[in-house]
Amino acid sequence: MAAPPYSAADVDVLRLPAGRTERDQVAVEEPLEIRINGRPVAVTMRTPGHDANTVEVEAPGFDPARLQRSFYTTSSCGVCGKGALEAVSVDAPRLESELRVSAALVSALPERLGSAQAAFAATGGLHATGLFDARGEGLSVREDVGRHNAMDKVIGWAFGAGLLPLADKILCVSGRLSFELVQKAAVAGCPVLVAVGAPSSLAIELAADRGVTLCGFVRDDRLTVYSEAWRIES
Repeated sequence: MAAPPYSAADVDVLRLPAGRTERDQVAVEEPLEIRINGRPVAVTMRTPGHDANTVEVEAPGFDPARLQRSFYTTSSCGVCGKGALEAVSVDAPRLESELRVSAALVSALPERLGSAQAAFAATGGLHATGLFDARGEGLSVREDVGRHNAMDKVIGWAFGAGLLPLADKILCVSGRLSFELVQKAAVAGCPVLVAVGAPSSLAIELAADRGVTLCGFVRDDRLTVYSEAWRIES
């Protein structure tokens, strides 16, 4: 069964260790702006379908001041609290790190991350992010019910340890790769972002724009490279 054209996009990927370049499909991720009486009030990330990129809501009794006083932040997505599409832009320079790592090292990271997930082992219900050096040695692993929170905790630890920018480090996450996670890695200056799951279309687009090497489906000694493949040595 073919996916609808608005929910899946074609991208060029590098399969390792086979060294094969081919076309693949990834889930589309795009921002949805919500406006009330013509005023932007929120942006959430989603896969398009059965909606529009901007949703206009007419609410005669709407009080913008009340919305601001009752603002609620969730752990799902930092972008979701932004007030306009323009706020999604990334304020981070393109990464120029010359870091290169082997495919074998990258493929070993999810297992090393998993072995440090004590809370996940007990509950089966937490995401994790791990920070590794160029030799694959673990520096910090943090868990959280929100995948974005887990990365925030690791980057916060790195800031406290005086390690930012992470020009010679690798970030590994236990789930999929969204736009927001790539954004956080880019702002932290990390050149390589690794995930057990798949990246979204917007995550790949942002990684290519910011010079981040994006690796997904990293498991069983295999990985798929979606951007800046020159950093991964087979």
